[in-house]
Amino acid sequence: MKLEMNLENKIAIVAGATRGAGRAMAIKLGEAGATVYVTGRTTRGGTSPMQRKETIEETAELVNDAGGDGIPVKVDHTDEAQVEKFINKVNREQNGRLDILVNDVWGGDPLTEWGKDVGDHNLQKGLQMQKQAVQAHFITSHFALPLMKKKNAGLIVEITDGVDSEYRGNFYYSLAKISNIHMAKAIAEDLKDYNITSIALTPGFLRSEAMLELFGVTEENWKDGVKVEKHFIASETPFYIGEALKYLALDPDVRRFNGRTLSTWELSDIYGFKDVDGTQPHWGNYYKEHVEK
Repeated sequence: MKLEMNLENKIAIVAGATRGAGRAMAIKLGEAGATVYVTGRTTRGGTSPMQRKETIEETAELVNDAGGDGIPVKVDHTDEAQVEKFINKVNREQNGRLDILVNDVWGGDPLTEWGKDVGDHNLQKGLQMQKQAVQAHFITSHFALPLMKKKNAGLIVEITDGVDSEYRGNFYYSLAKISNIHMAKAIAEDLKDYNITSIALTPGFLRSEAMLELFGVTEENWKDGVKVEKHFIASETPFYIGEALKYLALDPDVRRFNGRTLSTWELSDIYGFKDVDGTQPHWGNYYKEHVEK
């Protein structure tokens, strides 16, 4: 599908854009000319709660380099007052306009204790995961959606993991990711009388900065990671989900997806985009053929 590749004069928020999928999605929106507010908790001169080096300022600069207007704003999306103040800032600076909201706040990797059931898992870590990956999303939507309702237009995207409600290997992780899917569907129902599209979007096996480091590889030699995890061969870069988001934002008929959970691989089939290396990873097919068996 060929679309007009222009998001100039569009205003976007990518909540949780410090690194990984959030950073790549912000860059890809910028590539199409959008103004992108990139939010997160890690700024230059500060300490990352994730013990990571990436910052929101770096993300904003990458958005600028791609052709957009990146605006970094430090926000803890679990804090209602901070989110309200941030949305008021967007409202003031953009004359009440907000076209795209991406809820990508996560930070749950160090909180997930794989192999432990709900009775053995650290309760505080489990609760914190829900606070970051679920509550932060609906707090942000609560304050942001009135801007879209005033204009009777907009796209809201819940970033999740997986396309169904099946168990994902950990009670708290499953609860968070399935909640994101239902949130997208519930918002679509809530706003069915408005021209606002609400969807959930999942990557496949994401080759993020943290995952590359975990497997002791770089993007240049990433295939060596199969020595640690054989399914890594089917992984995709964060820019794949960035492309998926960009094409959704550009699609004048995006409302046909309202309430649905979409994947990078399904959207690559629909829109024809590719990952940065020219491939079209299809985690859905790979999973059926090599993981489920």
